[in-house]
Amino acid sequence: MFAQLLTPVGDSLGLSFVAATLPVLTVLILLGVFRRPAWQASLAGLAVGLAVAIFGWRMPAGLALNSVANGAVFALWPVMWIVVNALLLYNVAVKSGRFEAFRAWVIEHLPNDRRIILVVIGFCFGALLEGVSGFGTPVAITSSLLILCGFPPLEALVFVLIFNTAPVAFGALGVPVTVLGAVTGLPAPALGAMIGRQLPVIALLLPFYVMAIYGGLRSVRALWPVLLVAGGSFAVSQFVASNFLDYALTDVLSSLGSLIVTILFLQVWRPAPDPEFAVSAAALAEESKSEVAPWQGWLPWLIVSGVVIAWTHFGWAAIAQSKVEWPGLHNAISITLYNNKPYAAIWTFQPLGSGTAILVATLITAFAVRISPSDFLGCIGSTLRQIRVAAITVMFIIGLAYLMNYSGMAYTLGHAVASTGKLFVLLSPFLGWIAVMLSGSDTSGNALFGNLQVVAARQLDLNPVLFAATNSSGGVMGKMVSPQNIATGVSVTNLKDKEGEVFARTFSHSIILTVALAILVAFQQFVIPWVIPVVAAH
Repeated sequence: MFAQLLTPVGDSLGLSFVAATLPVLTVLILLGVFRRPAWQASLAGLAVGLAVAIFGWRMPAGLALNSVANGAVFALWPVMWIVVNALLLYNVAVKSGRFEAFRAWVIEHLPNDRRIILVVIGFCFGALLEGVSGFGTPVAITSSLLILCGFPPLEALVFVLIFNTAPVAFGALGVPVTVLGAVTGLPAPALGAMIGRQLPVIALLLPFYVMAIYGGLRSVRALWPVLLVAGGSFAVSQFVASNFLDYALTDVLSSLGSLIVTILFLQVWRPAPDPEFAVSAAALAEESKSEVAPWQGWLPWLIVSGVVIAWTHFGWAAIAQSKVEWPGLHNAISITLYNNKPYAAIWTFQPLGSGTAILVATLITAFAVRISPSDFLGCIGSTLRQIRVAAITVMFIIGLAYLMNYSGMAYTLGHAVASTGKLFVLLSPFLGWIAVMLSGSDTSGNALFGNLQVVAARQLDLNPVLFAATNSSGGVMGKMVSPQNIATGVSVTNLKDKEGEVFARTFSHSIILTVALAILVAFQQFVIPWVIPVVAAH
């Protein structure tokens, strides 16, 4: 059994920490400084990671390559299975005219103001799609819709990525929270409640923050009522659902609540017209070309929401699932930081998982809109062409994430951060940030660092519930800079190979929002500790 090394470089935690950051820095620098495509940055990061793992952490080459293979397979199933089917649904909506009809509905029923469209589509509607599918598909679909409404592609994608933070921690009917409870031994409802006392603050501020970036402070002054309604309705719904109902329903209730309340509010309140932000004449002229009734634009999204919710509620995903112990890797490594606990490597294969639910919704949609078999096959071809580069990127970046986990590099990073004393309070959100930036998944981030946060918090006499929750809340801020998320987002736009430019535009906002969360966490720990749910000691 390979025992992970925590301080392999000069027997120094500081030097080992620096060495462990090299794969992450490689990805960040190639994306943000050299503006390389995400697949190139991820491949380079993986190459550096393999060198550091094998020569620095003295991980056997076979185990290193095997861990990458495990991550790559996980990237294909279930991650890309979900993404492929969600993009297939998008292509069916486009081919059948329902996507154009949805754009027509937006232009017909919302004020002639791109700022309003950005909030309703980028924030409210995007959150609904995140709750249904996640893994970058909400970014791809909502940015495409914004482009049809006259937004420049880069602008649309950047703002949607920033908005795609509020719902992430409760995505896929609360799976990230469930996993966090499993790895920490803390009650999942208490963790969900704590996350629901952090992220609503971010959700409330997010529409104001994005509007200040997009339209300046004058736009914030002009639109503050709808910004307050959109962010406030989402925040209140998120808080109530996670604390008093069921954390699994949080995303569905908060996104639907925000979408419905905001659209209804805009029927009774409209901002003063501003020619600078009016929808372009070209976009308005396109409205008359739609041969489908605008209300039918909602069909694909209502169908997929209903199917996924029912699928999850009845537990159909677990039917015929099998847990595969990864050959040569399962329990072949011991986690030094966790008292030499054997590191499991189990790949859960769910033939009826969330991706299959979305495929069923896509087939129902195709039947409902009466798309021909040849057109449906054409949609499959378009989807595969769009997704191939994103799939390669996701395999590389999740392969790197698995390599860092199994080699021990990730635990060296976590151990170093946890060794900073009270400074850990401010650094804690960045552990979640790193994990989600690499894996693209808040669930994976919680599986990696959730327990480490609890161990560190108890050593420092801090509240373990708060810091387990902070891992998840901090992780959502890393979502907007995840190569996986960005690669999926550019797959349906004309921003091919522009991932580095997108990353550079979102990176600073990711850091700013993570710092804001860190300040909130410190305030909750030291000023208002009564806000943290009480968990009975075992």
